[in-house]
Amino acid sequence: MTTSQDDLLPATRRALLHRIAGAQAEGRAPSLVAAVVRDGRAVWHGARTSVDGHGPDENVQYRIGSITKTFTAVLVLRLRDEGVLDLGDPLEKHLPGTGAGEATIAQLLAHTSGLAAESPAPWWERTPGSLRPELRDVLGEQPLLHPVGRRFHYSNPGYTLLGSLVEELRGAPWEDVLRREVLEPLGLRRTSAQPQAPHAGGWAVHPWADALLPEPAVDLGLMAPAGQLWSTTGDLARFAVFLANGDDRVLSAESVREMRTPAAPAEAADVVDGAAYGLGLQIQHRDGRLLVGHSGSLPGFLANLTISLEDDVSAVVLANCTSGPLLSSVGADLVRIVAEAEPRIPEPWRPMPEVDAAALELAGQWYWGTHGFALRLTADGTASLEPLAGKGRRSRFRANGDGTWTGLEGYYAGELLRPVRRPDGSVDHLDLGSFVFTRQPYEESASVPGGVDPEGWRGIR
Repeated sequence: MTTSQDDLLPATRRALLHRIAGAQAEGRAPSLVAAVVRDGRAVWHGARTSVDGHGPDENVQYRIGSITKTFTAVLVLRLRDEGVLDLGDPLEKHLPGTGAGEATIAQLLAHTSGLAAESPAPWWERTPGSLRPELRDVLGEQPLLHPVGRRFHYSNPGYTLLGSLVEELRGAPWEDVLRREVLEPLGLRRTSAQPQAPHAGGWAVHPWADALLPEPAVDLGLMAPAGQLWSTTGDLARFAVFLANGDDRVLSAESVREMRTPAAPAEAADVVDGAAYGLGLQIQHRDGRLLVGHSGSLPGFLANLTISLEDDVSAVVLANCTSGPLLSSVGADLVRIVAEAEPRIPEPWRPMPEVDAAALELAGQWYWGTHGFALRLTADGTASLEPLAGKGRRSRFRANGDGTWTGLEGYYAGELLRPVRRPDGSVDHLDLGSFVFTRQPYEESASVPGGVDPEGWRGIR
């Protein structure tokens, strides 16, 4: 993936540079590097550094911390798609004897397993993984802090278990499986478990003085699947394209979409913040945009990957400091700057290649009781059902080839939409999960459960 600085307007490029320059200066980061992706490729790269001379480019490695979890989740979804496991399987079925085996694989992916956030002391991010040679050293004597499946509680040990699950089912180290099944197919040649030159050094910045302290870069051992990886803005830009579109060599678009779908019950504070979690991906509603991706941190490093599917814009931001700029805000701002300055140009409208007369008969206005809905047929072969006015239940539907349709999203996801026909073949009503939709509100000639009062509509004196 090449980065062309000419793909964005000069004013947009300056606004992007201004945002990361402010973040680096105000956050006192030794260096900060960023990239923006649009139309499936990197279109901008920027960097700011406290060192005179050449700043970091898209090939300089930084540690990406918990963005590693997204890579691990991809490996688990691959096992599911191959039929090796089911996300509803308890961990015990495939990796017995952990003490946390009642949690399902989906719950581990979504951080609803009830496991603790961290491993027992000593602080795992700053000590070598050799201090935790067994899973029981990672999980501790009391792994579960909450009832399994009841609440979202971010857990690094949970992703250690998922990495061990991958190793058990693949019969190879997590790092080797990741390289073979994800990094090489996607061309992520500068992503690795160990730092490879050129790479940034990790620093702590004194909170009350402009002074630096080197941070240790330890091998996390069993905890590696939760936060070990090093990568670059160039590689993470490619990874962002994959997370938006899928790649059948690694994971289908449908499975990647599943990763981006909320899978964990949100805490009250998360609802207020507009935050949720999928299967290895963070989800946030910010400034009117739905953003997916992941943040990461380890001593000496901060990282963020942000994707707006609707805008077709993604951002990667990396810095080499333990604390400082809030990179999730920087990433969201980079996406917003491009999306607002250079909004996505819609594809031309095109008619259907073929018109199905039976399907066309369903198009138009329908009523669920007295609530008006419109059913529209679109060129991609799907149908949409949405309120005529205001908010309400809405969904797209996929044709099943037998005259019925299956809901794809929202309240009607998975529900069957079935046209019910009269003896003469005309449509009497639509049955949607037992709900009846008629052409007129409580249409007399249609089959409406409970019947229609024979005296009809009336007023009140």
